[in-house]
Amino acid sequence: MDVITLGDALISMYPMKEGALRLCPQFERKAGGAELNFAIGCARLGVKPGWISKLGNDDFGRYIFSFARGEGVDVTHVEFVNGYSTSVYFREVLSDGSSKSFYYRENSPTEALSESDFESAYFRGAKVLHITGVFPSIHQHNQEMVQYAVKLAKKHGLLISFDPNIRLKMWTMKEAKAFIESILPDVDILLTGEEEAEMLLGKMPLHDYLAGFHQYGVKQVVIKRGAEGAIGSDQQTIFDVAAVQPRAVVDTVGAGDGFDAGFISSLLKGQSFEQALNFANAVGSMVVSVKGDNEGLPYYEEVQAVLGELEMVDR
Repeated sequence: MDVITLGDALISMYPMKEGALRLCPQFERKAGGAELNFAIGCARLGVKPGWISKLGNDDFGRYIFSFARGEGVDVTHVEFVNGYSTSVYFREVLSDGSSKSFYYRENSPTEALSESDFESAYFRGAKVLHITGVFPSIHQHNQEMVQYAVKLAKKHGLLISFDPNIRLKMWTMKEAKAFIESILPDVDILLTGEEEAEMLLGKMPLHDYLAGFHQYGVKQVVIKRGAEGAIGSDQQTIFDVAAVQPRAVVDTVGAGDGFDAGFISSLLKGQSFEQALNFANAVGSMVVSVKGDNEGLPYYEEVQAVLGELEMVDR
C-alpha cells in the first residue's frame, strides 16, 4: 500500500429534498465516513490505499465492503463482526450546500478492533498512515487503537498524516484537545481547518497557527480555508494558495476528506509542497459541486483538466 487509514464507515442516509430533517420523507442509501472517503479519494487519484476497520455482519456492512472494494480500496484488513450493527447517520442538507449530521453509531463495530488486527507486514510496505479525529471520538477504545497504529507506523518509518476533523457531537472539546495534543508530537503532516486550529490553539493570526503547530514537532502544517484557499508551511516557507473556484456549491460534506486525499496523493507522486496545496484545493472544489459524501471525489485526469494541465474532450 501507499497509504493506510483506519476508521469507522457508515451508511449515509442522504435526503431526497433540501430542508429540515423532520420534513424529509425519503432518503437515499449511500456509504460514508471520513477515513473511507479519504481512501476512496486516494484510489481515484492513482495511489494505493489500504483500510483497516470492522463492519457489522449485516447487509449494510456488506454493502460498504463491496463499495470500498469496487472503488479500489484494499479491504483485506476489514472484517465483519457479530454483535454489532453497522453505523448509520442521516444528513440534513440546506439550499446553500451546508448540512447537519445526525449520528447513530453507538456500539460501533470498530470497538472489536484489537492490536492483533494491525499486522507489521501491512505497515512495513506503506509510506503514510492517515488518521483523523473522527475515529477516536467514537469510543475510548478507538483512541488506544490509534495510538497503537501510530506507534507501529513510526516503527516502520511511515509518515503520519492527521486531520483533527473535530466533531463536537461525538466528544467534548476538552476530550478532543487532550487526545489531539497527545499525538501531535508524532504527526508529520497536519491537515486542519481554520476553525479547528482556533479550537486547539485559541484565536490568533493565521500565520501564528502554523508556528504553533510546528512547536509540537509537526513538520508540514496545512490550514484548509474553504473558499479562501489554503495556507501551509514546511518549516522553511509559508505558501498561501488561492482557492480553485467550483462550478457550484451544492454539498460541502467530504470536501475536507477530498482535500486530504489530494494533498497526500500529490506528495506521494513526488510533487512539491506548494503543488500539493494547489492540487488539493482543486480536489476540494470539485467535491462540493456534487451531492453526496464521496460521489464528487474526482479522478486524477479530471483534476489535471481543472488545473489546465490536461485537455479533456467531452464529445
